[in-house]
Amino acid sequence: MERKKIKIALLGLGTVGTGVYKLIQRRADVMEHTIGAELELSKILVHNINKAREGVDTSLLTDNWQDILQDKDIQIVIEVVGGIEPAKTMILEALCAGKNVVTANKDLVAEYGKELLDAAEENKCDFLFEAAVAGGIPIIRPLKQCLAGNDVSEVMGIVNGTTNYILTKMFEENVSFGEALAKATELGYAEADPTADVEGLDAGRKVAIMASIAFHSRVVFGDVYTEGITKITAEDILYAKEFDSVIKLLGVARNTEGGIEVGVYPMLLNKEHPLASVRDSFNAVFVHGDAVDDAMFYGRGAGELPTASAVMGDIIDVARDLQYECTGRISCTCYKKLPIKDFDDVKNKFFIRMQVKNQPGVLACIAKVFADHKVSIARVVQKRVHDDQAELVIVTEKVKEYHLKDSLKELKEKDSIQEISSVIREY
Repeated sequence: MERKKIKIALLGLGTVGTGVYKLIQRRADVMEHTIGAELELSKILVHNINKAREGVDTSLLTDNWQDILQDKDIQIVIEVVGGIEPAKTMILEALCAGKNVVTANKDLVAEYGKELLDAAEENKCDFLFEAAVAGGIPIIRPLKQCLAGNDVSEVMGIVNGTTNYILTKMFEENVSFGEALAKATELGYAEADPTADVEGLDAGRKVAIMASIAFHSRVVFGDVYTEGITKITAEDILYAKEFDSVIKLLGVARNTEGGIEVGVYPMLLNKEHPLASVRDSFNAVFVHGDAVDDAMFYGRGAGELPTASAVMGDIIDVARDLQYECTGRISCTCYKKLPIKDFDDVKNKFFIRMQVKNQPGVLACIAKVFADHKVSIARVVQKRVHDDQAELVIVTEKVKEYHLKDSLKELKEKDSIQEISSVIREY
């Protein structure tokens, strides 16, 4: 087969873009053997063309998108700008111009994945986004290809390194959420505004993407129930240790008879579960299929080079497709239209920590409220008593979310209940 030269363009030169640039340079001498063609980085779109960029060939820089769009020789566009616009417009224009696209943009894929995949299919182009979920961990391609022979019923994972780092520090060093967040910020794991991470929004977008692929039915970010880790306290961590468990922010997606259950929230996870051992900024995704049974994918979930690794894998895939003239062979796999279950109808076990008056009849009152709302109690722990106040921990059996919410609403109105301190789901 005749060796080709495949020209590519890079949109964005931030953390991920710089990583992609470095990896392209690092692998330049083996690319021809890896893909059977020479890979040439032709242009790099940046916002400020005059900004100093050490180690970057400035002759490649442009601040004009049309320089790339109208260059018929550029066959692959790599979008690492992030955000919705102008990324969405540029990707759609590139696909309509017959250019293949690789992106790391989880926000865009989680919300507009169908529109982008439809445009790719219509123009017989590749649109790949491995780096949009879990950084360097391969999960999109395994779900679409390696595990395609499975009926996947559950995808669950730790898909945000910042929150996993914070919870690890809280668990291992007995520090508060605020102290752990400050350390994460100092090390560069947390952004100046950490809201998307600590409130579960970042993980929610990734879970929407994984659920769509795993269950072959469209799930968008708005379908995902999200709850962050800002309310997790040192006291909760101590109880988790006592229960031989850890607390992790998990993205959970299940395909059930009643519809797709999808959410992100902190969970008590027994130490025996494989995800419990995932520490610091590492990510992991746990998949259950009817043929493969259980499989777990583990590694660096973010960072310059881990994310660039996933982007580079997609670039190589597209380049190989170009070699054999078979781009567009794997497009949207959402051929079903499954309902999204109302999260109030999802069943979970709960850990509830509350402050109550230390007097006779309180536990009986709590038990009656729970019974009235169809909440079964699995165990009750009372460790701390301070004069007229006692701390109770109640662990429930699996119960519908709305039954528990109704119970807690009624309990808060009781004079004997001084505070509902924590409500955490348990796996």
